[in-house]
Amino acid sequence: MTEGVAYFRSAVAGLFILAGLLLASCTPENLVSKDAAPDSDHPVVGIDVSKYQRVVDFEKVKAAGISYVFVRATEGITYQDADFESNYRQARLAGLVVGAYHFYETNDEPGEQLENFTSVAQLKPGDLPPVIDIEKLHHQDDLDLVESLKTFLRGLEIHYGVKPIVYSGLNFANRYMTGFGDYPLWLAEYEVAEPTLPHGWTDWTFWQWSQTAKVAGISGKVDADRYNGTALGFRKLLIKDRPID
Repeated sequence: MTEGVAYFRSAVAGLFILAGLLLASCTPENLVSKDAAPDSDHPVVGIDVSKYQRVVDFEKVKAAGISYVFVRATEGITYQDADFESNYRQARLAGLVVGAYHFYETNDEPGEQLENFTSVAQLKPGDLPPVIDIEKLHHQDDLDLVESLKTFLRGLEIHYGVKPIVYSGLNFANRYMTGFGDYPLWLAEYEVAEPTLPHGWTDWTFWQWSQTAKVAGISGKVDADRYNGTALGFRKLLIKDRPID
């Protein structure tokens, strides 16, 4: 009986150790192989940053196995992230693929928000498509939400020549975004093994799976993201050179 209890305790302890090792292996640094072939099945992982991450060492971020970074550019009709220009430039210099996102304010006019974003985010070939971050409403703004979002998204596509990405959470998307399933989806959902698709979408493109990741080169916590596909598919998503008329 004593030997049986000791064996049981040893087995349980072994399971806890194994679980800890598996969780540790799920950090952004270990989600991707730096030696992966361009069309391999290794996850293509990234992060998203704003001024709240303060000074970021993008060389270390790149060395940690991160492939891309979304950088906050603007919010509403007037706000411009003070660190966008430096984050965008330094991330690109470090060899990361870079994207820019706009936090959409539902009580602001879509055309003016578009002007604010496009005046700041001078995206280039090789960058990720522009992103609209839509995750909250102001009072009764759902009345014109769909048409306002369509106006903003059409403007992004015309300006950058590529279909923009929609970022949202599961609950918000299910309630307000069911008519936007033809846009690439960047879904925020945490503490799950895989994301749940909101109504209207048949697939997700990016998944923000953590808000508390630790990545070399960033002193605090950061959002961690994963691309749904291979490195080859990821490259096909990027902004292309526009043909000369």
